[in-house]
Amino acid sequence: MVRDPFAGEDTPELQTVLDALGDQDCRTIIRELDKPMTASEISDASGVPLSTTYRKLELLSDASLLTESTEIRTDGQHTTRYTVDFDEVRVLLDEDRDFDVGIKRPERS
Repeated sequence: MVRDPFAGEDTPELQTVLDALGDQDCRTIIRELDKPMTASEISDASGVPLSTTYRKLELLSDASLLTESTEIRTDGQHTTRYTVDFDEVRVLLDEDRDFDVGIKRPERS
């Protein structure tokens, strides 16, 4: 299921973001994802096994750190491409001394 990148700009839970960023494979995927790529391309570029790549992409998407888009092909074999969807992640301590997460997103057209 492809997530709508513009639906609900809600910030994810702090723990979800920390879990994604705390994972070495997720960080490797983010470093390699300099353009929209398929899961297979990401796996090849990062050296993360494809089955693991799918799990990490889901973790990163749940944390709102990636967007998914569907590429429609004329042969009917549609594919999902992933793109990094943040410029900055900040962990904040609010006035009630609770932790919060802030995500700065790239400009969208």
